[in-house]
Amino acid sequence: MHAFEVLSDPVRRRTLELIAQKEHASGEIVNVIESEFGISQSAVSQHLRILRDAGFAHVRRDGARRCYSIDPAGFEDVQAWLDQLRRYWGSKMEALATEIERGKRSGTIE
Repeated sequence: MHAFEVLSDPVRRRTLELIAQKEHASGEIVNVIESEFGISQSAVSQHLRILRDAGFAHVRRDGARRCYSIDPAGFEDVQAWLDQLRRYWGSKMEALATEIERGKRSGTIE
């Protein structure tokens, strides 16, 4: 699944918000997601599996518990795509700033 397909789901985005704050046990995640989205424990588990498989979440076993945290590797594709846009818009914004400065110097823009 492509990174943006993973991130397109509001349950997965909310789950990432939770584990970005701090590591959470799966039971804690299930409690929050069940209350906010009204979905079952098994549905939350499926979302967690997708996040793990896509490289967005890391799981650590602590006895019988599974603890989830952010895995930065999953965000590399997203960052690369955003970097392309920044390069494109960065040059456009620089050109706009140049034109505004020219206008200020010539008195056509105050």
